[in-house]
Amino acid sequence: MIDVKLPHDIAQTLVSAPAYATPALFDAYRWMRANNPLGVAEPEGFDPFWVVTKHADILEISRNNALYLSGQRGTTLMNKGGEGRARAITGTPHLVRSLVQMDEPDHMKYRLLTQAWFMPANVKKREGDIRALAQQAVADFAALPGQCDFVKDVALHYPLRVVMNVLGVPEVDFPRMLRLTQELFGATDPDTKRFQDALTNEQYLQLLLAVLQDFTDYFEAITTDRRANPRDDLATLLANAEIDGAPLPPFERTGYFTIIATAGHDTTSSSTAAAMWALATVPGLLERVRADLTLVPALIEEAIRWATPVKTFMRSASADTELRGRQIKANDWLMLCYASGNRDEEVFPNPDAFDIDRKPNRQLAFGNGAHLCLGQHLARLEMRILYEELLPRLKRVELAGEPKLSESFFVSGLKALPITFELS
Repeated sequence: MIDVKLPHDIAQTLVSAPAYATPALFDAYRWMRANNPLGVAEPEGFDPFWVVTKHADILEISRNNALYLSGQRGTTLMNKGGEGRARAITGTPHLVRSLVQMDEPDHMKYRLLTQAWFMPANVKKREGDIRALAQQAVADFAALPGQCDFVKDVALHYPLRVVMNVLGVPEVDFPRMLRLTQELFGATDPDTKRFQDALTNEQYLQLLLAVLQDFTDYFEAITTDRRANPRDDLATLLANAEIDGAPLPPFERTGYFTIIATAGHDTTSSSTAAAMWALATVPGLLERVRADLTLVPALIEEAIRWATPVKTFMRSASADTELRGRQIKANDWLMLCYASGNRDEEVFPNPDAFDIDRKPNRQLAFGNGAHLCLGQHLARLEMRILYEELLPRLKRVELAGEPKLSESFFVSGLKALPITFELS
């Protein structure tokens, strides 16, 4: 594999969490797309893996779920020994087993349990409730003294409230869900307090297991409650759901709860904040969108592309195959680099620019194929509604400091966006 091997520094960048908070990541992606768009990374401490950086290749792999599996090996990047430790603990290559980690026939059976909840027609029925939450978020924003951290003061909390209301988590537990989400997705970020001093692999694993145990304990209590006291929420559906005539196994049920409770708001928070970052920095953008609210969906779509909160997912080949003229062997591991696909020059002219005039905007942030994000319609709706409520009042916004990104090679985005602003 000498001819396909990526340079050592590029391979190390791909597994360096701090790089995901700097331009170094996009520099590496740009080099790979131009010079070795499907190469093999052999970073220290990790099994080798193919790095998929082109939009077309990511699409091809995403649409061929029989050939490129999600459940056979780790779906998120793990260092050497990580998969073995996961198998010793759970009997699978995963510490969590949700839709993300499933192949057929399980994947579709589990997806169909909640798919109707997230279809556009059903999501639209909740527009009134979501708009009320957006109006409250704008009111809270307006009460701030003309300066804030938009991530911590707005973007983290509004999507959290939306998805927790859909799920049926009581408001008193929202802070707990936010903390656990940050510890699960931002486990490598130095600002995630639980992990600050846990730098060894074993410490990291044990503390990650502690987070997952917190989720398990919480949602087992929710399950018990909803079986005794059913309501019109997703928690009741999952607590009482059956697969093949039997209740969901606890491991899979916890995985289902966890993916909705975490990915359902964390990724939306990142894109929500990215839209504000653009409004604060792209000349004329605020005035243009404020004058024509029909441009809000384009603003949201471009913010999703620009942020690409889920940076990578892993797949493994089920059989020998060929892609881009390269020979991929059965059980080979592949990293789908969505943030690279969303900056592919062949699909997005001037890809590093924030441009709401991209038509069509073929962003890959929600994935594609069978694993296309279940909550994509809810995410778009809640972001659109927030900015429809906010923009008519937002007269001015500017950066008041350096934006900061979280350090994670799985899910990452803005963790600080200091701004000054003026509302009418």
